Amino acid sequence: MSTNAEPLTRVHMVPLRRAFEAPKYRRTKVAVRLIREFTTRHMKANEVKIDKEVNELLWTRGIGNPPRRIKLEMERDEDGVVEVRLPAEESS
Repeated sequence: MSTNAEPLTRVHMVPLRRAFEAPKYRRTKVAVRLIREFTTRHMKANEVKIDKEVNELLWTRGIGNPPRRIKLEMERDEDGVVEVRLPAEESS
């Protein structure tokens, strides 16, 4: 059984379809919130840090049209802080 003290790295496909229930002028903001909630739930995070590349990918098509899903690598350190970034094969 894993505890919060152990470092852990996982790759997840995060569904963002619930962001499309929000008004068009809020969708990407909701997508960022959904990533934080997903990470907290699946990685037992105390704090979530989203990488700049992930943020730029979400905002590439503007506020009204975020991606429907995104593949992310999540790494938790000993303090329970989770860093969210694009997997190595996904980034340039």
